[in-house]
Amino acid sequence: MALILDGREVSKRIREEIRKEVSLYVSKGLRAPTLAVVLVGDDPASVVYVNNKRKASQSVGIRSLLYHLPKDTPQEKLLSLIDELNRNEEVDGILVQLPLPEHIDQKKVILRISPEKDVDGFHPENMGRLVAQMEDGFIPCTPLGIDLLLKHYRIDPKGKDVTIVGAGFIVGRPLSLLMLWRNATVSVCHIHTKDIKKFTLGADILISATGVPKLIKADMVKEGAVVIDVGISRLGDKIVGDVDFEEVKKKAGAITPVPGGVGPMTVSALLLNTLKAYKKRFSHLISTTKP
Repeated sequence: MALILDGREVSKRIREEIRKEVSLYVSKGLRAPTLAVVLVGDDPASVVYVNNKRKASQSVGIRSLLYHLPKDTPQEKLLSLIDELNRNEEVDGILVQLPLPEHIDQKKVILRISPEKDVDGFHPENMGRLVAQMEDGFIPCTPLGIDLLLKHYRIDPKGKDVTIVGAGFIVGRPLSLLMLWRNATVSVCHIHTKDIKKFTLGADILISATGVPKLIKADMVKEGAVVIDVGISRLGDKIVGDVDFEEVKKKAGAITPVPGGVGPMTVSALLLNTLKAYKKRFSHLISTTKP
């Protein structure tokens, strides 16, 4: 039976460390780190995600500002808000919840966010730093969360065959770069891949991020593989992932549950990125607050 990679438990430990660090800075007279969250419209999933991020922020002492705009907000009004937040010295991180309504150009929005406040890690400058393997950039939250989860369980991608199913902008592509940084041999499958099973069966670490419920079956998984399930879907009255969990866990060496696996780690990675942005801005003062 597979080892369950418990994202909730690992997240608790990460958040407690963040809480202690933030508390130290505040006790020394610095203001709390501040995250501005922008939500356009009332997509139910996005509302839930935003609420979870705000609650998590507040639980570790990070101030959370919510800007909830109507679905029909003009693109220029959103861009003007981002400009205002970029200039605001009280804001350390900016997160615009994706996806955005169809009339808004997502790329223009991502480009408008200052790279120094881009705690989602999607700005081309931060993506470029990921390509260049530079520690001072922001790594997108889900890839970073997966990296932290693997590190906690001492699962080293170095020299391993890693297959990522899903080549999306938010997870698949940046995750492939991060796994290369960790010295893995990486294969990325997508909708045009002819034989996904050929790649998944060869994977020491298999990561699926497609949003297709129970796409990954037991006969697609190598015996003893590490299986990371990023997907989350509603199937009837159940929340399920990309992986047929009950069957695959009998064959895998380690596996993430859904929910309770990658999701909490993604939020914790956002908090870490926000703290990192704050520390970079206040580095001249923080150096004097060490115990």
